[in-house]
Amino acid sequence: MQLNTAHEAVPVHTILMVDDTPQNLTILGELLRPMYRVRAANSGERALRAAHSDPRPDLILLDVMMSDMDGYEVMRRLHQDPLTCDIPVIFITALSSMEDEALGLELGAVDYITKPFNGIMVLTRVRTHLELKSARERLARHDELSQRMNSSLLPLSRNRLDP
Repeated sequence: MQLNTAHEAVPVHTILMVDDTPQNLTILGELLRPMYRVRAANSGERALRAAHSDPRPDLILLDVMMSDMDGYEVMRRLHQDPLTCDIPVIFITALSSMEDEALGLELGAVDYITKPFNGIMVLTRVRTHLELKSARERLARHDELSQRMNSSLLPLSRNRLDP
């Protein structure tokens, strides 16, 4: 996430869309571009490369059915990599069975949207998961700061107790 130069307090999130159907990328891009920096990948391999390049995605919208590597395999690889394992992934797919959705969520997706999708629902879920990611990052920074403060105070308290 980078800061918007016009309004420094407004974060600009990067969304990586992954789908091997150009029309789907166009529709999602038009929906997301007014609010987010949008990147697109038309294959699983390209998605994995894009997840490692700047600007790094804050969230990934991932199709399941792709010709080179399916979205489930992309998800497995993202979660095995320490650099990408914390990026929230929302599956967006034509697969609508409960078993497909369960598999996606078991693999670590934060949400599962079926096609054809409702644009308002996509925007709402993207915003929600970006807010949750930001909250987790704030908590992690707070925990790290607390641990550093506690470790720096510990020697002071020991000195007071020593005769």
